[in-house]
Formats: sequence, structure tokens, C-alpha cells
Amino acid sequence: MDLASLIRDVPDFPIKGVLFKDLTTLLQDARGFHEAVDAIARPYRGQQIDVVAAIESRGFIFAAPVAYLLGAAFVPIRKPGKLPSETISVEYTLEYGTNTLELHRDAIKPGQRVLLVDDLLATGGSAKAAVQLLERLGGQVVGIAFLVSLTFLKGADNLPGYDIYTVIDF
Repeated sequence: MDLASLIRDVPDFPIKGVLFKDLTTLLQDARGFHEAVDAIARPYRGQQIDVVAAIESRGFIFAAPVAYLLGAAFVPIRKPGKLPSETISVEYTLEYGTNTLELHRDAIKPGQRVLLVDDLLATGGSAKAAVQLLERLGGQVVGIAFLVSLTFLKGADNLPGYDIYTVIDF
């Protein structure tokens, strides 16, 4: 199935000059969504993944069913103030400013094998921040999977040494 054909291009969103890759059209196609989740999970079957972690919020859409398919736990990485228990946090740089991600302090046990899943790899800043949180708690990040990669932004360069898997490259 050609999953890329199910993704809509939206010019000048969120700002002029940006060609936004809208995944909602893929999500609206039941067969496409099913294939996307299967494609993300496929290389990690049989790898003894303990935890699938995901970055708020679109990463949750793909990571939760991937965790289910792999028989793994699901751990959310969220924006500040969204998690109800004690958290750790990391601030990271965006193109125009900074952002922060948080993780429950007890979300990962030392030595757990973690797969990080997100919808799209752009510059890699949020994924790098998420990896820092997971490793700070002793997680072993065995892979980082994305449905889409905007390869011209070279986000994988921001994640050296990690096994990065993408289903669709633009």
C-alpha cells in the first residue's frame, strides 16, 4: 500500500513557506492506518521491547497500538503540567525558542528496553529530548521509529548512534 499517497500536503501551514504533511487523511483510511501501525511495529517484533514510549500528542496515535502489537507497556512523554505524579523534565531548543518535555519519574525501570515512537521526524529535537529523559531513568533505547521523516531537515543527524527507522521518507 502506498501510504505516502494518503498524506495530504497543506501549503503555508502553520506559517507561510511551510509545506505541512497532514497525517489526518491517512488516519481516516482504516486500511492505511492499520498498515501504518503494522509497518512501524514490523522491525521490532521479536526484539523483546519492554516499553513503547511516545511524545505528545500525535506520537500517542501510533505508539499505543504499536505497544499493543509488541506486547509492551506504553509510556507517555508529555508537555509540562500534564502528568499527575512526580516527573523529570528536559528543555530543548526549537527553531524559534525552547520547549519542555516531562516523564513520570517511575515510568521506566533501569535496564528496560525502550522503543520511542513518534509520528514525524523533522529536526530531531523533541526525539533527542525524549531519549535523554528515557536514558536518565536507566532505559535502554533500542530504537526510534517514525511514520514519516522529512529527510531534507536531517533530523537523524541529531540522533547519532541510535537505530532510527522510518516508514515514509519525504
